[in-house]
Amino acid sequence: MIQRPQTIYLFLATVINLSVFFTPLYSRAVLDPVMWIGLGLAGSLTLAMVFSFIAIFLYKNRIFQLKVVKFGTYLQIIGLGAAFGVLFSLGALRPQLAYDALGVLLIIISLVMFWLAGRGIKKDDELVKSMDRIR
Repeated sequence: MIQRPQTIYLFLATVINLSVFFTPLYSRAVLDPVMWIGLGLAGSLTLAMVFSFIAIFLYKNRIFQLKVVKFGTYLQIIGLGAAFGVLFSLGALRPQLAYDALGVLLIIISLVMFWLAGRGIKKDDELVKSMDRIR
């Protein structure tokens, strides 16, 4: 069902991952001389965004939906690692990097949304299994 709380979490994760592409962190990742960090950040966040959007419509198959959400979570963690790589390649943490740290904060919030969605899917699955036992 589209109105479940985990659907909202997955949609928010999609929107937040999309918003990371408009932060200074992504701009600096693209301009980074070490090209694989920027590509890793863009690729992992794009794939996590696609997986979270696809998982919204897999509500009839909760087991597969949970697997897609877990894989999206792993991609999000890879994106977080790449974002920290970009942030630390800019030098020591100083007040001028506050806007760059905003991109990392958005990735962390999206990771929390993935976790909440996975937890909600597990609860739904346990609820359905308990109803099957009652029958």
